[in-house]
Amino acid sequence: MKPYYPPSGPRHGIDVLIDPAWSPDQAMAVVELLDDLRDRIWAHYEPVLQRKFSDERVTHHHVEVTDPPF
Repeated sequence: MKPYYPPSGPRHGIDVLIDPAWSPDQAMAVVELLDDLRDRIWAHYEPVLQRKFSDERVTHHHVEVTDPPF
């Protein structure tokens, strides 16, 4: 039976297999690479990403207020 590996996205993606024989130095190199990649993407797309994060996290519900706040 083939092992199940979750996709990299919620509905699709690529299988990412991590070699269990990596040394701690190899694992650290990958983490540093991902950190550098994230920093570069953020530097380039920061305003767009901030708007997207805000849109995804802020709810927009019209609430009818009948009572005063105090």
